[in-house]
Amino acid sequence: MRIDAYNQITQIYKTNKAGKVKTASSAANTRDEVQISSFGRDYQIAKQAVQEASDIRTDKVAELKTKVTAGNYHVDNGDFASKLLAKYNALV
Repeated sequence: MRIDAYNQITQIYKTNKAGKVKTASSAANTRDEVQISSFGRDYQIAKQAVQEASDIRTDKVAELKTKVTAGNYHVDNGDFASKLLAKYNALV
């Protein structure tokens, strides 16, 4: 390995130059800022809407309650068994 070539590369990229050092007074004048993108804002709004939404869908519960009370609610055994097995296989 040639050291001369390394020195030429550092000259090209000026890596051996000392950078400007901020003094304490100039650093005190700067302020930190955070900017949230429009996607981030939309995500926050959607997340807040989901948090405020109810976990229980009262319209579905009322519909099922009336069907059960009237005796019109029937579950297909084949569908129930296949979903039960799918859940079991997902856990295993």
